[in-house]
Amino acid sequence: MFKMFQSKKLTIIAGPCSLESEEMCMKVAEFALNATSDLGIEYIFKGSFDKANRTSADSFRGNGLEKGISILAKIKEEFDIPVLTDVHETFQVESVASIVDVIQIPAYLCRQTNLIEAAVNVVSNKKYNSSALNIKKGQFLAPWDCEMLVKKAKSFNPNLKRNELWLTERGSTFGYNNLVVDMKGIHYLKETGCPVIIDATHAVQEPGGKGTSSGGKRFLVPLIARAGVATGVDGVFMEIHPDPDSALSDGPNMLNLKQFNSLINELNKIHELVDSFE
Repeated sequence: MFKMFQSKKLTIIAGPCSLESEEMCMKVAEFALNATSDLGIEYIFKGSFDKANRTSADSFRGNGLEKGISILAKIKEEFDIPVLTDVHETFQVESVASIVDVIQIPAYLCRQTNLIEAAVNVVSNKKYNSSALNIKKGQFLAPWDCEMLVKKAKSFNPNLKRNELWLTERGSTFGYNNLVVDMKGIHYLKETGCPVIIDATHAVQEPGGKGTSSGGKRFLVPLIARAGVATGVDGVFMEIHPDPDSALSDGPNMLNLKQFNSLINELNKIHELVDSFE
């Protein structure tokens, strides 16, 4: 069973927004694994089987739980890497936990008590493969409110270890169709004792910005990622795709593979510099 955040290495969580097809996901996983391995970076593949919070009912949501889990299982077996996906309802948790290493609670659902309880229960049970829970900070929460998220999770298992419960910053709602990342907030997330991750691609998303879908400014992704690593986060979350402009969801804020490769080289250098000061 995998254990992340036990060394000082930078962790990168990366993959497409949606598990659109097995072929595309395998291509992304192989590329990202090779790129991160060359730098000594810890890598986790991510992908969603259901994008349940789309702007429009007509938007692509994904290929569903069964197909999504099969793709994640193949990536785990083929490349021997940990995988992460999000859950939206309690009935999904056990099926997901049988395969994935990290269960993720989406930002919009970070206060859903039953969902957190179900996720903590499988992470705490050795019969499941999942051994960590990543909770994304809601766009509606102040950074210091994350202390209550951690307390809630630990109320279901007070013995959760540091590497079993993570927090991810993905920006806060700032007016209409806009998010802002307050880097001072990283301090308060780190005060909880959990590993802290910066979601650099969703942080530049513009929710509902295109009317029937969300917009985004991918040219700002490197700025957010570099700033996050400079503040001392433990990991960076980003969505990547061979051709973001043709992606079926979240294309405007995803990076292509060449951009990803260039950025992680920069992030690794910043991480090593920050680590030298500690």
